[in-house]
Amino acid sequence: MSEKIYVGVDLGGTAIKVGICDDQGQLMHTYEGPTEVDQGVDTVIANIEKYVRHIVAESPYSWEQLEGVGAGVAGFTNVREGIIVHAPNIGFRNVAIRSVLEERLGKPVKIDNDANVAALGEAWAGAGKGVDNCVCFTLGTGVGGGLIMNGKIYQGFSGMAGELGHISVVPDLEAIKCGCGKMGCVETVSSATGIIRMAKDAVERGDHTSLALVDKIAAKEVFDAAKAGDEVALRIVNRAAYYLGKSMATVAAVLNPELFIVGGGVSKAGDFLFDEIRTVFAQLTPEPLQQGVQILEATLGNDAGIVGAAGLLLRS
Repeated sequence: MSEKIYVGVDLGGTAIKVGICDDQGQLMHTYEGPTEVDQGVDTVIANIEKYVRHIVAESPYSWEQLEGVGAGVAGFTNVREGIIVHAPNIGFRNVAIRSVLEERLGKPVKIDNDANVAALGEAWAGAGKGVDNCVCFTLGTGVGGGLIMNGKIYQGFSGMAGELGHISVVPDLEAIKCGCGKMGCVETVSSATGIIRMAKDAVERGDHTSLALVDKIAAKEVFDAAKAGDEVALRIVNRAAYYLGKSMATVAAVLNPELFIVGGGVSKAGDFLFDEIRTVFAQLTPEPLQQGVQILEATLGNDAGIVGAAGLLLRS
């Protein structure tokens, strides 16, 4: 075999996932091992090296075919210097991971935060394949994001571009304080956490809703209730969709992307959520800025981070 391969690393607090991709972003082999955060920084880095070497050794490819390794991590990263500034999930603070791994592996290494690499994965080989300019929203516990401009991650001057969850969209009288310390962020209403909060508030107010019968409300229960015709749940879902669509309209006015990709657990609500987002986007976005623009669900699921990390070697 003569083709080049690229290894992506998804560095999580519990597990380290690694995968081999070709130069088209096709994920060909995966492997997962424990992070062992409790053993300290040196052990975590040693595990990354071990898993990278293992997956190549177990594949049909040779070490010589490996062009390099990319890694995504949940936390603040200094991409230019290859430093993980602060990643609470793995206990890293000011760790020069790129230089350490390059020395251990003898291969080029690139890093970025998890939202950016997931966005790159979707743009490279997922819902955005073939699209050079797209914006990715990840709806989970919070709202993450990534900007892909001209086929590459757009970092901003300090590497902080793409914090889409912290676009302020909720009017002052309705706004609550976000975890970032500011008021009215889209994350407060369009994340799973925000949806659950709104549902609990409705139950505590005594609103007439089937959610009052649910012992432990999760976002899925809210969507299920809305689909069943529960008016309170439907109002919550529409509010989450409205502010997400509003934030997309804001982004469209600045970046004019061809595609918005929405991933994360909340996106699994499907067209019930997406139809409303598209309606709001059409209402709030000037006609020239919405022509030809699509809003699609992410397709790579949990593999987006691995694929995008591998893609750092080619698209950053």
